[in-house]
Amino acid sequence: MMQNSKLNDKSIGGWTGFIPVDDTELFITDSGGTKQTIIYLNGSYADHGHWKKVVKELGSDYRHILYDERARGKSRKSKDYSFDACLRDLSAIIRDRQIEKPILVGWSYGTILAVNWVRNNPDIASGILAIDSAVPYGLTGEDAKQRIYKLFNKLKWFIPIFSFFGLAARMSAKQHAEINIEINEISANLEPVLLDMQIPVRYVLATGASRGGEEQEFTAMRESIEPVLIKNRNLKVSAKVPSNHESILSKDFKTIANSINALAIEINPGLKF
Repeated sequence: MMQNSKLNDKSIGGWTGFIPVDDTELFITDSGGTKQTIIYLNGSYADHGHWKKVVKELGSDYRHILYDERARGKSRKSKDYSFDACLRDLSAIIRDRQIEKPILVGWSYGTILAVNWVRNNPDIASGILAIDSAVPYGLTGEDAKQRIYKLFNKLKWFIPIFSFFGLAARMSAKQHAEINIEINEISANLEPVLLDMQIPVRYVLATGASRGGEEQEFTAMRESIEPVLIKNRNLKVSAKVPSNHESILSKDFKTIANSINALAIEINPGLKF
């Protein structure tokens, strides 16, 4: 097992291995590109494989940092799957890989992780690309909790299969539900975090509905960002795409890559990407 390997120059040459954090080990790939560093933050239950098309479209000049959260993909299990644990994981990766001024590219859960991490760690990241998330909207209250528990209880026999394809974590149905409930509560109270953003945050929003939610809920979710855009001019919508929340990385990877390029150029005037 590879652990905590140190390179003299982290920007030259690729690296793949495990980074120990708390009671677990996270699987990470560092492509070693020589220009802007990008850290990809996954959806709640996804592994880093979903970024494959985006990474390929952007090319090898970028330094791509991809990793699997606890109990996702190749990373080890843990006793702590909380949002705070995921914040610690991101800090550990940035510290271990000696990363400076990254762009954080998040999808779903990963986007909420990105803005909260930046709020807690100002002056480290240079920008955020938020993919169909990080908006002040969430399903909260007892009725929402019971709905989420029932949904994952119905899926409990399929979770091991979903996990094999990088669509679920190696956790129980109850643990999946608890993560979902927690992130909905965090998202519902996200406006103060977004108003604190002092770096450019660019949004790529889907327009279609996905499994587990009603169409009007997804519409309300995306529209909830509009008042915040007026209050904080560091936040802007780069693009709206026709896909839904689940398929946006695979179907609209070119738009996502173009938005990352545009953000990198905005942050680094004069550089060519």
